[in-house]
Amino acid sequence: MDIRAHVSMVFHLDKCIGCHTCSIACKNIWTDRKGTEYMWWNNVETKPGTGYPTQWEDQEKYKGGWQRDENGKIHLRLHNRAGGLTNIFYNPALPTMDDYYEPWTYDYENLFNAPEGDDQPTARAVSMITGKPMDSIEAGPNWDDDLGGSPVYASNDVNLDKLTEEEREQLNEIERVVFFYLPRICNHCLNPGCVAACPAGAIYKRGEDGIVLLSQEKCRAWRMCISGCPYKKTYFNWASGKSEKCILCYPRLESGQPPACFHSCVGRIRYLGVLLYDADQIEKRASAPDHELVAAQRDMIMDPFDPAVIAAAKKNKISDAMIASAQNSPVYKFVKKWQIALPLHPDFRTLPMLYYVPPMLPVLAKTKDGNYDVDGLEKEGLPAMLSSLEKARMPIKYMASLFSAGNVPVVEEVYRKLIAVRIFKRAQKVKDYQQAEVDAALAQGKTNAEEVEAIFRLTSLPTYEERFVIPPLGREVAVEAWESPLDRKREAGFGVRNKIAKRKF
Repeated sequence: MDIRAHVSMVFHLDKCIGCHTCSIACKNIWTDRKGTEYMWWNNVETKPGTGYPTQWEDQEKYKGGWQRDENGKIHLRLHNRAGGLTNIFYNPALPTMDDYYEPWTYDYENLFNAPEGDDQPTARAVSMITGKPMDSIEAGPNWDDDLGGSPVYASNDVNLDKLTEEEREQLNEIERVVFFYLPRICNHCLNPGCVAACPAGAIYKRGEDGIVLLSQEKCRAWRMCISGCPYKKTYFNWASGKSEKCILCYPRLESGQPPACFHSCVGRIRYLGVLLYDADQIEKRASAPDHELVAAQRDMIMDPFDPAVIAAAKKNKISDAMIASAQNSPVYKFVKKWQIALPLHPDFRTLPMLYYVPPMLPVLAKTKDGNYDVDGLEKEGLPAMLSSLEKARMPIKYMASLFSAGNVPVVEEVYRKLIAVRIFKRAQKVKDYQQAEVDAALAQGKTNAEEVEAIFRLTSLPTYEERFVIPPLGREVAVEAWESPLDRKREAGFGVRNKIAKRKF
């Protein structure tokens, strides 16, 4: 066992209200500079929808992540070594500015200083890249937010391809449209495609916490990292000629604070903690068949209370404080203990370390001729006012395409447990269910009252310290890292001069 520690995240989608506060917090700190105007290291998408950049999930177009060959081996979808050398000056899978959007501002000077006249002055849109007026604004980072422009955008979501026509119609019933929000940051993957694709070796994972960083000194602007990342969370700064990406606010983590997007989250959907994993298993787990990918990734995560795991961790110089953080991690509970948090697109085979608790299905089930379609409800023994898995307005196949590489039973197990929590708490608070119905829900969710209460408390009533279990990341080492070699030479020089001065006096 090669046990290592990784700072990991969980986003609880049932609590996301789509306010974009996280995106603005990140933008104000990290990408409010020339060349980064179009970058959103944190963005919030509406699903179903095409996302940002447009149709980023379509790897037939962008060639991101890894693919499994007929022999069960994985290799970069973008290229092999020879292909990478051939295309080093030309990357056909690189997203264009149109795939993102051309950032703009407004000619406020004309608006504020226009002379008096009969017409109302306007603020014309001006490109933040060229500085020239734009004839029209055609896209933005959240262009299809709240299904804006649907069905033009929502119908082009690649996750809808495997749905039947009837299931597609369920999502677009008049006055019963279903959607949810999907916040995204860099997943800081265990098997990152961006790291493997970079010809200059500029991208690397920090050994102490697994955060994926990009060296501005080594970057040579080949931009293979952008195509190699299937989540499109690496960006090119057109002003500096360097690529940039989310750094998980590691300077904040090193001072004991959560990342800015976590700290500012209005819905408190974000959790951060440490996972211990076996690095020897990375290739094996990433090479698993599609239907086994979620289970394979779970198997990599080790029990932080297991004496053998603790001994192996200490052998790798993982501190007692880091192990204690892993034992108190909310991420471990959601992902491994309760198994209700799933990776986004495990079929990309990057082993992402950002997990999502899927959003709860709408309470009301699908209607048929103006009445609730209760056929599916009776199969599961659920009350008619609760949506069943078979007759839900949000097709389970769609959620499986997002979170389990199409493995529907994996998503169904998560939802049965979440439904059990809902029914259990309604029986307590609203008292509209009998004990027999509660027992049936717990049995179907393969859970019990104690676990349900724990899930409810960490979901609805967590303290700041319970949501963010921030490990010690060697603050004293981080301070030294910020000092340049020149600074150290100067300090050494001052020390020598001081010694000479003391001798003289």
